[in-house]
Amino acid sequence: MALPKASIAQLYQKRADWYNVSANAYYILGLREFAYRKKAVCALELNPGDTVIELGCGTGLNFGMLHRQIGPQGRIVGVDLTEKMLEKARQRIQRNKWSNMSLVQSDAALYEFPKRVNGVISTFALTLVPEYDAVIRRAAKALAPGGRLVVLDFKMPTGWPMWLVRTFAQLTRPFGVTMDLAERHLWESMGHHLEMVAFEELYFGSIFICAGRAVE
Repeated sequence: MALPKASIAQLYQKRADWYNVSANAYYILGLREFAYRKKAVCALELNPGDTVIELGCGTGLNFGMLHRQIGPQGRIVGVDLTEKMLEKARQRIQRNKWSNMSLVQSDAALYEFPKRVNGVISTFALTLVPEYDAVIRRAAKALAPGGRLVVLDFKMPTGWPMWLVRTFAQLTRPFGVTMDLAERHLWESMGHHLEMVAFEELYFGSIFICAGRAVE
């Protein structure tokens, strides 16, 4: 059963102090999370001076890569449900002395997007939002012509035996992943609201990167 939002918030509130370490632990299984995040950021095709929104920014693991794309003249807005994750993100911003970033504590389903942004990204977060289709629709409307929405997230792999699928779900359960989330096909929603420009399966089909572009 998919976890309710209150449980998701509580889970990440507790995990904030060791989220980065636990995420890196999946490298033992060959899950190259940082490389996947880098591919997702590159898929945004950002330029210096652009504005990008990150939904479910967590501790800010993507901020450095995003900042290198947009430069100090651009703008990054990190949105997350959990106060303690945002506290870690704020510490990252302060350590790096980034002055062009702002943080918003909000449910992604309730977040009010600014107009004409150049990019929206979500990595390992949007599948957890039951209202993902409405979020994708509003994100698409917020994009400037040619702007991109990129999602990196988990999916049900095809061709795996069910025992292996269930084992993988258990291994990712500390991040709120359950078997029920397999029914949430975010890439289909992106195809309804945006021009699809890229779809790639990773880690034997259990992870995907999808990029959609606002029609000019």
